[in-house]
Amino acid sequence: MVASTLATIREIRRAQRADGPAAMLGIGTANPTNYVLQEDFPDYYFRVTNKEHLTDLKDTFKKLCRIAGLEKRFFHHTEQLLNANPAFLQGTPSALDARLDIVAKAAPELAASAAAKAIARWGRPATDITHLIVSTNSEARSPGADLGLATLLGLRPDVCRTVLQLDGCSAGCTALRLAKDHAENNRGARVLVVCVELTITTFRAPHEGDSFGTLIPQALFGDGAGAVVVGADAVHPTERPLFEMVSASQALIPGSEKQLNVRLGEGGVDIDISFNLPKFVAQNLERCLLDASGALGVEWKWNDLFWAVHPGSRGILDRIETALGLEPRKLASSRTVVRDYGNMLSATVIFVLEELRRRMDEEADETAEWGMMVGFGPGFTVETMVLHATKN
Repeated sequence: MVASTLATIREIRRAQRADGPAAMLGIGTANPTNYVLQEDFPDYYFRVTNKEHLTDLKDTFKKLCRIAGLEKRFFHHTEQLLNANPAFLQGTPSALDARLDIVAKAAPELAASAAAKAIARWGRPATDITHLIVSTNSEARSPGADLGLATLLGLRPDVCRTVLQLDGCSAGCTALRLAKDHAENNRGARVLVVCVELTITTFRAPHEGDSFGTLIPQALFGDGAGAVVVGADAVHPTERPLFEMVSASQALIPGSEKQLNVRLGEGGVDIDISFNLPKFVAQNLERCLLDASGALGVEWKWNDLFWAVHPGSRGILDRIETALGLEPRKLASSRTVVRDYGNMLSATVIFVLEELRRRMDEEADETAEWGMMVGFGPGFTVETMVLHATKN
C-alpha cells in the first residue's frame, strides 16, 4: 500500500513538472514621461531642495554626477509635486505616508504599462497568466503594487502572487530566478515578472557634511518598470522564446554587509552605498561566475559569452570589464541602459535584457549563443543566471 502510494505521488509530481527549461517569452519596459538631463541635474537638485547656498557640496555633487556616466534619468516626481510637498525634503515621518500614497497609485500604473508591452510581445491574453511576481524598493505595504497591477491587467483572481520588497538592485534577477522555478515546476504555467521603481521614496535634500556615499543615490537612481513573461515548453504558435533560463544561483560575499544597505525609515527609503563598491564587485565577481559555470561542468572564456549585467554605475561596469578582460562590446547593452536611464534598481536588468535582444535581432551585434545575467544587491549579494539565446 505504501509503495503504491509513493509511486502515485511520484507520478503526480512528474506530471506537474515541465519537460523543458523555462524561457523568457516577452519583455517590456516603461518610464514616466518626465526626465532631467544629467548635466542639468545638480542645478535642478539644489534648486528644488532650496540648498543652493551649499556651494561646496554642490561642486562635489557635480563631480559625482559627471563621473556617473549618465545622460538623463526619468522621474515620476516633478518639480511641481516636490514644491507641493515641502515635507519630502526634510524627511519627516508624516511625509512618509504621503510618499507611499503617491507610490500606491503611480507604481501599478507604470508597472501595467511595461507588463502590457511584455504580454503583447508574448502574444497570448493576460488571462493566461498563472503566476505574478512583483518586485519594488519603493513601498512596504500589503496589498501593494501587485494587487493594483493584477486589477489593471485584468488577471484572473486565482493568479498566484509573490511580492519582493526592499531587496535592492539584485531583486530583478531574484524575481526571474523565482519565475524560472515556478515555470519549471508547474506544467503550463506562465509567470509575469514585473519590477517597478519610483525614487520618490528615496528623494531627500542634501545636507552639509553629506559624504559621497549618501549623495550617490541622488546622482544615480531613476524611475522605470520592466516586465518579462516566463514559461517552459513553449508550444503555443505565438510564443517565441528569447532567452532560455538554464541555471540560476545566488552567492553572499562574507563580511560584506556594509557595502550596500537598503532600509525603510522615517524619512523614506535610505540606500547606503560604499564608495568602494565598484572595486569590491570587481574583486569578488569572477569567483561567483566560476562557481555558477562550474556547476554545469563547463569552462567558458568570458569573451565567448554574451552579458546582461545590472549596470549599477559606469564605474562598476569599467571595473568588471577590466577584471574579466572583456571586450568593450560585451557590456554595450548595460552601458546603453545606464547612460539613457540611470540605475532603476530591480527594473534595470530587464532593460538590459531588452536592449541585448534588440542588438541580437536588429544589429547582429552579439552572436554568442550562451550568456550570463548578473545582478548585485544588499548583503552583499551576487545573483547569476546562465542563459541560452534562441535563434529566431
